[in-house]
Amino acid sequence: MFVRTAGERDLVAIRALLVETWHATYDAIYGVEKVTEITSEWHSVAALKARLARPSTEFLVADDGKRIGGIAFAEAVDGGEVLVLRQLYVLPDMQGRGIGGMLLDEVIESFPEAHTIRLEVEEKNTRAIAFYQANGFVRAGRVDDHGGTGIPALIYERVLAA
Repeated sequence: MFVRTAGERDLVAIRALLVETWHATYDAIYGVEKVTEITSEWHSVAALKARLARPSTEFLVADDGKRIGGIAFAEAVDGGEVLVLRQLYVLPDMQGRGIGGMLLDEVIESFPEAHTIRLEVEEKNTRAIAFYQANGFVRAGRVDDHGGTGIPALIYERVLAA
């Protein structure tokens, strides 16, 4: 796998990855119908395409030349000092192979001015929480309305080397 910037030609594959990963991760938590609703809105090709042009962001894919195995999307806020990891997903059958770590490292390297990286994670997504904790993140709070869904989430942060 190698990590590169996502392009328009990747959007259909990215959408498929997100839909598969979301259903595998969240069907048991939210139900198939709610997951389908969220992925239809958040992960449409049009929504993904809009992210490609957003300023102060990086949209990455992990690619082995045959398929995209993971994606990451991050945005610099607060004058670039805080990096918000909006998405980090790896195909279920490719998890545990270091792809998430590669994407996380590349996102951080893409924003050398950032002092902190922050993310929100579903509190029942114990596998993701374990991944973030293993990568130096600590719990920093909680929100009641993640992404306008009405779903609560935990906030995790990691201080980055100066």
